[in-house]
Amino acid sequence: MADEMITPRRIADEHVARMAALDPTVAAWLGLHPEDQRQPDLSPEGYQAADALNRRALAELDAAEAARAGDPAPWDPADAVCARLLRERLTAALAVQDAGDNFRQLRNVAAPVHQVREIFSLMPTATEQDWATVAGRLRNLPGALDGYRRTLAEGISRGLLSAPRQAAVVAEQLTAWTGEADGGAGWFAGFAAGGPERLRPELDAAALRATAAVAGFRDWLRDTYLPAADGTPDAVGRERYLRAVRFGTGADLDVEEAYGWAWEEFHRLRVEMAAEAERVLPGAGPLATMRHLEEHGHAIKGEEGIRVWLQELMDGAIDALDGTHFDIQGPVRKVESRIAPAGSSAAAYYSAPSLDFSRPGRTYLPTLGRDTFPTWQLVSTWYHEGVPGHHLQLAQWNHVADRLSTYQVTLGKVSANLEGWALYSERLMDDLGFFVEPAHRLGFLDEQMLRTIRVVIDIGMHLRLPVPAGSGFHPGETWTPELATEFMATYNGNPEPARTSEISRYLGWPGQAIGYKLGERAWLRGREAARARLGAGFDLKAWHMKALSQGSLGLDDLADNLAAL
Repeated sequence: MADEMITPRRIADEHVARMAALDPTVAAWLGLHPEDQRQPDLSPEGYQAADALNRRALAELDAAEAARAGDPAPWDPADAVCARLLRERLTAALAVQDAGDNFRQLRNVAAPVHQVREIFSLMPTATEQDWATVAGRLRNLPGALDGYRRTLAEGISRGLLSAPRQAAVVAEQLTAWTGEADGGAGWFAGFAAGGPERLRPELDAAALRATAAVAGFRDWLRDTYLPAADGTPDAVGRERYLRAVRFGTGADLDVEEAYGWAWEEFHRLRVEMAAEAERVLPGAGPLATMRHLEEHGHAIKGEEGIRVWLQELMDGAIDALDGTHFDIQGPVRKVESRIAPAGSSAAAYYSAPSLDFSRPGRTYLPTLGRDTFPTWQLVSTWYHEGVPGHHLQLAQWNHVADRLSTYQVTLGKVSANLEGWALYSERLMDDLGFFVEPAHRLGFLDEQMLRTIRVVIDIGMHLRLPVPAGSGFHPGETWTPELATEFMATYNGNPEPARTSEISRYLGWPGQAIGYKLGERAWLRGREAARARLGAGFDLKAWHMKALSQGSLGLDDLADNLAAL
């Protein structure tokens, strides 16, 4: 880099380019290097290579800021924001790496093992050349799992292991991938079946090899990792938890304050849910009402039926919100509804569009073996995953990427910002009157309760905090997974498989689940501060578009930046 051209934005974007060259998952997510047949390097050496790139970018930022120290003119505002984000994200990632947490990443969602399948959903499949690349990537899958096995084995040798619960749940997911769970040929064979006839023998053979590798890795988890992990506690303890919170939220949070605040929200929501349940099924109470809706409420039959219904829900939200509360332009208007593949976690999820929008944003619904889908919760969930939630934020980031650094709209993402916006979006739709049916509004409140419960039990379990006096639920007892399971069953309307998946997720991904509700709190505080500052001049649509065009921020900065818009 020539000295006169070194800016934080250039450093950040060079870092994205290097990471995309190193990691094919990053490249596929961004829509770069479509010819790349590699799988991610999940070996210890692969993590070391990523660590080296993080340290290189941080050193470049240090040098640029040191060189700037004698210059009386500060960075321009965009560079200053980018520099702060880049430093915080790199520092948080390096703290995780230095502690060895990468040697024990096993969980039911967003674990390294999931990348070897997810990468196929990010690839183009329009041409024969695309499918030739798919075949190559299928052939490379066994090597990626071998590397991941070496990483986990290194964790065993260092005494850095995930709890048995996490290994068991991932092994169960991998069984679903292979098709053994339902007697089918497995996910990879099904994916390869979509390829052109001329390449089918090559694709089928590669899919068979990939499936065998997944089964072999699953057996290693059961036969080797699980016995080694015996006795590893589910709770990670304060030091690791606070490190994970920094990475997930972009802030050094006062977790005891957050725990107390979440209990206040819990009690507020109980009252509101009771009132809404009374409108649906008088005299039954919230839990019985939600069970009634799950069994007897409005439902859609069949996977294709629910996929179309969710697509229409998102399309309708775009039409209703565009021009009134948002400006939804060009490729941002396109979002696809899809069914999640077998072996996914129980939670719905979203994948962002590629930078050039050649791959649109997509929402995914896990079916969990069901063929009938109650809709009372799904309306709120799809406002969260689709529009105006994740899709509107992340697609808008891509839409304005030329005004920001690429880093600010890609690798610089902060989970609590994203999930906070998506939860804010659910609340916004309630404020705007979109939950006309009492059942749908009860679903919205139940989703709010779920995210509040997450703060309580995620912090409570990992820090082994007591249940407060006056809570109405086992006061004075110390949180355990068993107590958390009972708490969720008592106050949340999700069916049992979803509740079980949620508890496993919190224990395997510490500090991430609290970002939804705490992120929403930051978004709401920022909006109300901007409204108070501007008074009658506050324009909600203008504020939304400014807020959605500023790129990634951690919770250390989010509310203050939103207040200034």
